[in-house]
Amino acid sequence: MASSPIVSTAEPIARPLPFDQVEDLLKLQKAAQKISSILDLDLLVDKVVNEIARSFGCLDSDIYLHNADRGELELVCAHGCTGCELHGPGHSLKIGKGMVGYVASTGQMRYAPDVRKDPYYVGCEPSTQSEVAIPLHVEGELVGVFTASHNALDAFSPCQLRLLQALCSDVAVAVHNARRFRQEQRQREQLSREAHEARVIQQALLPKSSPDIPGFAVSGLSIPVGAVGGDWYDFIPLDEGRWGLVLADVAGKGTAAALLMSATRGILRSLSACPRPGEVLAKLNRVLTEDFPAGRFVTLVYAVLDPSQRTITFANAGHLRPLVISGGGAQFLDAEKGMPLGLGPSDFSEVRAVLPQGSRLVFYSDGITEAVNAEGEEYGTERLQRHVSQPAASAESLLDDVRRFASGNGLQDDASVIFVKA
Repeated sequence: MASSPIVSTAEPIARPLPFDQVEDLLKLQKAAQKISSILDLDLLVDKVVNEIARSFGCLDSDIYLHNADRGELELVCAHGCTGCELHGPGHSLKIGKGMVGYVASTGQMRYAPDVRKDPYYVGCEPSTQSEVAIPLHVEGELVGVFTASHNALDAFSPCQLRLLQALCSDVAVAVHNARRFRQEQRQREQLSREAHEARVIQQALLPKSSPDIPGFAVSGLSIPVGAVGGDWYDFIPLDEGRWGLVLADVAGKGTAAALLMSATRGILRSLSACPRPGEVLAKLNRVLTEDFPAGRFVTLVYAVLDPSQRTITFANAGHLRPLVISGGGAQFLDAEKGMPLGLGPSDFSEVRAVLPQGSRLVFYSDGITEAVNAEGEEYGTERLQRHVSQPAASAESLLDDVRRFASGNGLQDDASVIFVKA
């Protein structure tokens, strides 16, 4: 009986790579590990051209990055080439010019085993005999071009070219990430500078000092929860020794709220010559209703302090009720009419209160009463009343108490206060 043919199911025996290829693979692995986590663009390109490419025995290695806005390739780092190093970073090439420009335009690697015979090679280093240029692409987008040259003819073997191509894939991703990181870092720095400038301007709009009012000690303080905020307070000198006191809270936070706050401040100051607080708010409301974007509004309390009569007369546009502490106890003062400013037509009623010696009056924003501690409790009006009733209470001590209460949780909204002691 004829015997059956023998069929082998064993895998083919893997042949070991030549030593030089194993060494090149190890170089590639070490190179990829070095560059993968570098986000500093300058450090990254320096690592590539001065360490990684040199390990392949290159005479010269360069990295050009694509400037899409200018349609050029900019040299960002060079090693070994006297001409390139002389030009320095910033030297640019038009796409299509030379081997670098050709590779950028075609998206394909170009290898010149003998540069004297390559029509695209542009001489730079006299001792260069062979050169390779490899495009750096990420998701089809040109990032730049990497070049490496050698002083021997046909110095790069097919295996080394494949390894350099593989390495350039990692380089492209690393460069792309580093450029994005640098761009985002610059944007953050720009935003930080703008926020700082906005805060300086906003702080300049607050009173520089407390007013000197016979028989009264008046102080104010405001803490924005961010770089800039929507809270604002002001002391406005009026005729016959009277003073206008303002505390306002623009809906929202950040730059938008700060811009609206600044506009509100300017308009109110232009209207403050009017003697009646209710009339001032009515005029202010008409302007803001026309000018404010939909959904934006301001809560504001405006008071006129008359030291000769020891009276305070105020109108309230949807703001928290002022608190008065006197011999008769604590009282929150209600105004009959007054919608927040900027929402629509409204009338504003006025409230007049006498401030006898020893009494105190507090205007405050919701960043104080709505501050929350770690247990989720609000600071609230009862804690406000207890603190203000203490003989040594002040604007500073109140905000310090609120911050201690919210310790660990932080203030969630701008916090502002005007403190009047008779």
